[in-house]
Amino acid sequence: MSALTGVILAGGQGRRMGGQDKGLLLLNGIPLYQHVLQRLEPQVDIVMISANRNIDRYQLSGCQVIQDAITDYPGPLGGILSALKVIPGDWAVFCSCDTPAIPLDYVHQLLQQKGDAPAVWVCSRERDHPTLALIHRCVADALEIYLQQGQRRLIQFLTEQGGHAIQLNDDESAFRNINTPEDLLKVL
Repeated sequence: MSALTGVILAGGQGRRMGGQDKGLLLLNGIPLYQHVLQRLEPQVDIVMISANRNIDRYQLSGCQVIQDAITDYPGPLGGILSALKVIPGDWAVFCSCDTPAIPLDYVHQLLQQKGDAPAVWVCSRERDHPTLALIHRCVADALEIYLQQGQRRLIQFLTEQGGHAIQLNDDESAFRNINTPEDLLKVL
């Protein structure tokens, strides 16, 4: 396999956080995206950050920062598309910036169970986690068309491309997203 790129998705508008940049919110004195970076970096060859604001702050990480090519905030699919267009290898593994406790072996688990699928995503005991995904760059053109048609459903797109969920039996807290100020208070 060529170089595997990890991409932290931090390009959202943070609507449920009152417009704050979720990746930069502090958890135990450390920005959320840094928690993800610490857990993702040992699992991949390269880490990039998909962000649409506070670019200079994300660049302090030493990671390449990429912005959405589509400017109307198309959600995680916009960051995924932009990343798939610039990754040096064939595969990228994605993680949202608000999932600070991702398993230390989730990339390995996705790789081991992907089979021939061009995309796989995490499914825990409770639900699907489509932003925790391993995606081949071959779906980039189809994704661009999908977004141009106004579509935004991540699981629908991945499924249409032949992707499937992979059940991970880690503790459910490993996949907890911090979407609201209340969620952040629960993990402090």
